[in-house]
Amino acid sequence: MATVHQISASDGGVPKTAVERAMITALGVLGDRQRNTQVHGGPERALCLFSLEVIEALRAEGHSIYPGAAGENITITGLDWDQVTPGVRLAIGPEVVVEITSYTSPCTSQARWFTDGDFTRLSQRRNPGRSRVYSRVL
Repeated sequence: MATVHQISASDGGVPKTAVERAMITALGVLGDRQRNTQVHGGPERALCLFSLEVIEALRAEGHSIYPGAAGENITITGLDWDQVTPGVRLAIGPEVVVEITSYTSPCTSQARWFTDGDFTRLSQRRNPGRSRVYSRVL
């Protein structure tokens, strides 16, 4: 059974830090902010989700990434991440349902979490199953 490992927010940029609880709206985590709203945020990219298992696999390779570091709002554990594709709907707790809208594009601001700076490890095109995903809140 999948569970929420961590909810994260920031005043803009990465890393996002853990919050004990959060209000989720149609625009995402209340109080969370994105620096570049041209490519982040809005109703179709309200929440960014990522897999704890992918983070742990990257850490096992020697990288310093951790929950929230890649800018995700929701870190999930216990879910077959390969099956989390655009169009899939997920319940996050008893009150929030999201629909995956797209894979995210990796960003140079994430390079610091990788020993060689290769942030494209988070690219769906280059490394299927290792991308974060955006979702709309239904």
